[in-house]
Amino acid sequence: MQQKNNGISASGGSNVVGNAVASGKGARAEVHYTGAGQDDDGRQRSPQEIGDLLAQLIDRLQQSDHPERDDLIEAAQDAREELASETPRRGKLKLFARALVDAVPRFTALASLAVTIEQAIHGL
Repeated sequence: MQQKNNGISASGGSNVVGNAVASGKGARAEVHYTGAGQDDDGRQRSPQEIGDLLAQLIDRLQQSDHPERDDLIEAAQDAREELASETPRRGKLKLFARALVDAVPRFTALASLAVTIEQAIHGL
């Protein structure tokens, strides 16, 4: 007997974070990665590479209808400036990354990129 896979169907409350989906009342999705801050080759990302990810995020935010789009763009630009400084403040960057992940859970494309950025910043 062959079974059909219709993908993921969520109704009611749902939460999407990166590649995790939860559905139901009070649903919460979490993603835990090993190798935090590393790229596909297992290499830790540089501040420049994280800045490039932030530039991608800014571009995607500009095209989105996120209700906090302008504030998130400004925060991402501040984070890029912090990364480019001589001695980036990791605590400030980590706070930004956590706030970013919390701000975009219902915007799947943004959520996946936000998790990647957060993990890269934690790997600094």
